[in-house]
Amino acid sequence: MGIYDLIIVGGGVVGYAGAMYAGRMQLKTLVLGEILGGTIILTDVVENYPGFIRLTGQELADKLKEHALDYKDFVEIKEENVAEIKMRGNCFDVFTINGKKYQSRTIIFATGMKHRELGVPGEKEFSGKGVHTCMLCDGFFFKNKNVGVVGGSDSAAKEALLGTQWAKKIYIIYRGEKIRPEPINDKRVEQKIKEGKMEIINNTNVKEIKGTDKVTHVIFDKPYKGSKEFKLDAVFVEIGADPQSELAKSLGVKTNEKDEIIIDREAKTNVLGVFAAGDVVDTKFKQAITGAGEAVLAVYSAYTYINTTEMVCPVSDEEIEVKKKAKN
Repeated sequence: MGIYDLIIVGGGVVGYAGAMYAGRMQLKTLVLGEILGGTIILTDVVENYPGFIRLTGQELADKLKEHALDYKDFVEIKEENVAEIKMRGNCFDVFTINGKKYQSRTIIFATGMKHRELGVPGEKEFSGKGVHTCMLCDGFFFKNKNVGVVGGSDSAAKEALLGTQWAKKIYIIYRGEKIRPEPINDKRVEQKIKEGKMEIINNTNVKEIKGTDKVTHVIFDKPYKGSKEFKLDAVFVEIGADPQSELAKSLGVKTNEKDEIIIDREAKTNVLGVFAAGDVVDTKFKQAITGAGEAVLAVYSAYTYINTTEMVCPVSDEEIEVKKKAKN
């Protein structure tokens, strides 16, 4: 197996973009991802990735993966979940949850984000039984039903718009005064409201999700049309996400108050040999295309680091001690 020049932790479009460039630079590269394709495969339509007017998230992920694997002499992609990373010398031991170990000279974190939960009674109990996070995956099961989407971001608006294909009516439930989608999606929401396919419930929070063997209704924090109880057949939660930076922090990588990995303009972290890109980092504008660009910068930085640094990749703790004594 040998030592990899680069291990990319995260098998989404950002990881694939990095792997493609790493292949071009002839770096022996391994991509490890818990879910290959990443969260974008849950997106019905992507309209803002340059070069493609319109395609599905799965199609975009597949195209980037195919491009990366075109450099098959240098790039491997494996569906494995990383459990732990340890520094050995100035290289890294990467352990997966199924007991495998890989060694690399550099690491790029492209771990993305995970969906936030409402944290209300009934959410966990009815998970998969009317409480969901992916309209593309589960919206079809609620054909001609009343469906709620909790959240006010562009992502929430897109989930709601997609749901109108199946639902009798979609209710966007938002704690704020006005939802904040991108202008084009704002117009689409307005049109669905005019058609009677959608309604927005503002300044309202879901306090509890109730049902029997499946969701039947929710409880609001204040009355809506005279009652705090509101009948819904499903609740899709789209209230943002949190960066998956735990592995990076275990290596001493610095994060900000949001737990986002702090990088510079070359995608470097504060730890030598460790780089990061995509939704997990502290850049404000998070898109597939910006993450792909960050990944390219990260690979270039890794390439430069490898070629300007004396790499010490011992295979055991004993070998580290021997090398230390030899230097002294």
